[in-house]
Amino acid sequence: MAWVVLFVAGLFEVAWAVGLKFTDGFTRLWPTLWTLASMAVSFALLGLALRALPLGTAYAVWTGIGTVGTAALGMVLFDEPAEAGRLACIAAIVAGIVGLKLLTPG
Repeated sequence: MAWVVLFVAGLFEVAWAVGLKFTDGFTRLWPTLWTLASMAVSFALLGLALRALPLGTAYAVWTGIGTVGTAALGMVLFDEPAEAGRLACIAAIVAGIVGLKLLTPG
């Protein structure tokens, strides 16, 4: 169950990271509120996951999910480059996340 909680925490990390782009420097009310709420949920869920998972593993997976999701949405929403080298680096992050999951008991 801790892994599911951690995955959802990672999704909320993606939400707040992308939300930052829409806040326009925290000058737009609703995107700012969404971003702050997403931050709170993400951190709360990470804290719950840490009850059962090792800190280093959980934090690396959480940030990895956030990194991969944010990079992917940057390509889709903001027309950021999707070049082969960039995609290979993202794939390496995914491989690291999967590796940590497979090597961590729980």
